[in-house]
Amino acid sequence: MPAGFVLPHRGWLFDLDGTVYRGESLIPGADDAIAALRGAGRRVAFLSNKPLQTRADYAQKLTRLGIPTREDDVINSSLVLARHLAGLDPGAPVFVIGEPPLIAELRAHGLEVRGDQRVRWVVIAFDRTFDYAKLNTALQAVRQGARLIATNPDRTCPTEDGEIPDCAGMTAAVEAVTGRTVEVVVGKPSSIILQVALERLGIEARECVIVGDRLETDILMGKRLGLATVLVLTGITPAGDARIADTAPDLVVPSIRDLVYP
Repeated sequence: MPAGFVLPHRGWLFDLDGTVYRGESLIPGADDAIAALRGAGRRVAFLSNKPLQTRADYAQKLTRLGIPTREDDVINSSLVLARHLAGLDPGAPVFVIGEPPLIAELRAHGLEVRGDQRVRWVVIAFDRTFDYAKLNTALQAVRQGARLIATNPDRTCPTEDGEIPDCAGMTAAVEAVTGRTVEVVVGKPSSIILQVALERLGIEARECVIVGDRLETDILMGKRLGLATVLVLTGITPAGDARIADTAPDLVVPSIRDLVYP
C-alpha cells in the first residue's frame, strides 16, 4: 500500500535545524518521510534562516545524511539577502557582520564587500567571530549614513549540545549602539524568503506546507502568508510550550516521521 500524508498539499517546505536534523544527526525517519513525499510527486525544498554554510554545503550534508539533495533545492537567508539587496541597491558597498559563506554570496551577486565604514549598508547575520571591532565599524558606518539589513531574527540556533546564540544577538548589539533599527530582515517569517521558495517550487502559497520547529519563524510565516503549518517537537519548541495554542499551527506532530503513514 502506498504511503499517505497528513496533508495533501503539492509543495512542502522544510526547515532544517531541529526539523530534519540536529547538528550532524538526522532526525529519525526524516529520510523516509521526504523520500515518500518525493516518490508521490510532491515538490520539496529546504528553507533555512542559517547563513553559516553555502547552499551547496547544505545539499551535500543532506545527501550525506541520506536525503539526496541538489543545491537548487535549498533556499537560505544568505541567498535571499544577497538577491534582495542586489535588486534594491545594485553593486552597493557593504560591511558584513557575518561569516565567509554569506560574504561569498554577496560578492557573487555583485555587491562590494568592504572591511571599513565607507559603505551604504551594514549586513547583520549569525556570526561566531563577532567582536568589538565589528561592532565599532558598524557604528561608524551608520554614523556616516549606512542602513541596516539582517538575515534572520532567530535568538538561538539548536545544536546537538543545546542552543547557541544566533543573529538576534548581533542585531541587538548593533541596534543598541547605533540607535537605529534594522530596516529589513529577509529570513523567516518574512515574505521575502517565502517568495524565493515558492518560485523554486513553482506553486502558490495556498498549495504549500511549511514544516518547522519554531513558532516565531516557521509557523508564524505560514500563518501570515497562507501556507498550511506543521510544528514538529524535535527542535526549539517543546511539547508543553503555552505559545502553541496561541499560534495555532494546523498540525503539531512529535517528529517529521509522523508526516507519513503507511
